[in-house]
Amino acid sequence: MDKARRVFDLSTRQELSRGFGDALSTAFELALTPAIMALIGWKLDDWLGTSPAFLLFFFVFTMSYEFWKLFKRYDLRMKAEQAKVEGLRSPGEPSP
Repeated sequence: MDKARRVFDLSTRQELSRGFGDALSTAFELALTPAIMALIGWKLDDWLGTSPAFLLFFFVFTMSYEFWKLFKRYDLRMKAEQAKVEGLRSPGEPSP
């Protein structure tokens, strides 16, 4: 019994650590990728002598892509969790 609880605690800790790691990597991705692309746009604007058009374009494009990717990743995870729950139901039981 004690060994089973330790195994459960270990798997719970691993899942929690993986969640923290995923959240941290997503936070860095949401912060750094648009900043790097905006910096590239700023340098491109400086080189071409244009207004901050490239800076704004790269920033808005990158943020749009990052939010779309975040939504798709979330949607896939939720569908996987829903499939797990539906797999636990009995065949005749209706969905909530």
